[in-house]
Amino acid sequence: MAYRITLIPGDGTGPEITAATKRVIEATGVAIDWDVQHAGVDVLAEKGTPLPDEVLASIRRNKAALKGPITTPIGTGFRSVNVALRQALNLYACVRPCKTYPGVRSRYSDVDLVVIRENTEDLYAGVEYDAETPEAKKIIEMAPQGKIDPAAAISIKPISRTGSERIIRYAFEYARRHGRRKVTAVAKANIMKFTDGLFYRVGREIAAEYEGIIEYNEVLVDALCMQLVQRPENFDVLVMPNLYGDIVSDLCAGLVGGLGVAPGANIGTEAALFEPTHGSAPKYKGQNKVNPCAMILSGVLMLRHLGEKDAADRLERAVAAVIREGKYVTYDLKEDRNDPTAVGTSEMADAIIAQLKQN
Repeated sequence: MAYRITLIPGDGTGPEITAATKRVIEATGVAIDWDVQHAGVDVLAEKGTPLPDEVLASIRRNKAALKGPITTPIGTGFRSVNVALRQALNLYACVRPCKTYPGVRSRYSDVDLVVIRENTEDLYAGVEYDAETPEAKKIIEMAPQGKIDPAAAISIKPISRTGSERIIRYAFEYARRHGRRKVTAVAKANIMKFTDGLFYRVGREIAAEYEGIIEYNEVLVDALCMQLVQRPENFDVLVMPNLYGDIVSDLCAGLVGGLGVAPGANIGTEAALFEPTHGSAPKYKGQNKVNPCAMILSGVLMLRHLGEKDAADRLERAVAAVIREGKYVTYDLKEDRNDPTAVGTSEMADAIIAQLKQN
């Protein structure tokens, strides 16, 4: 029986890399019945929202979705389709593996770590008040005299025991399932003693349950960034609140060559959503130019989530082989980005499919 999966092409270059990814996944032989749904700026005029209700209904019904990148307005407009999806579906765990593939330009080799980011709380909860609003003024009045500028805009950072416990436990269980050796909790508890302090307290409690099985340590987020650049091999599974996870996962993607090879998964108790971590790059829309690997590797994560380990492993090996050969790759994966032998999005997918057939 075919898996019923929601497929969201996205906008900008999203539809191009989604089409490439769809073909590659189908070439593994896993039977999938795609339920195509549209979200993003391309449906805003028609639907009045970039995230129509039918998209959420489809994911709830199918329990799994593969999504192309969607444009997020900066500063104004709809806050973020990505954040709205995670909150509406309670996709509390964002999983972002960062792994070096030979052939991808990087200053590092043999990096293999996983960032696990809490997805529903912290500053990304969206509890925010503009300057001079009654809500902002009330919060400023509650603060110690002179602590907050009277004209400040306010954003609130909620960190709960419930949210911390489920993401940290998820990190330990992920480490155990995947044969990982260490979980590092990341926060800034020396300054934010109540919010980030709670995150660490919960981490220590859960770590005690895995003593002798999974090693546990804590690193402040600023120190972590320095240590990742110096010695990324010292880290394995990193777990952290929402905002830190967003920033650190991009840093880790940089260690392995960029967002073009950085997949992502958003996991909840009722559904899972798989998507590349990069943006929609609308300036390249329709040019058949952009690298599809991050979305294809997100498809690898989806196949593993479905229990199709053999197909997932074969697909990842095929992607790695095409990158390693360096012949049929997009411009960003060439040693010289102006190399005229670079191929397009669709052609790179063709090469991966050809490699799959050889396995």
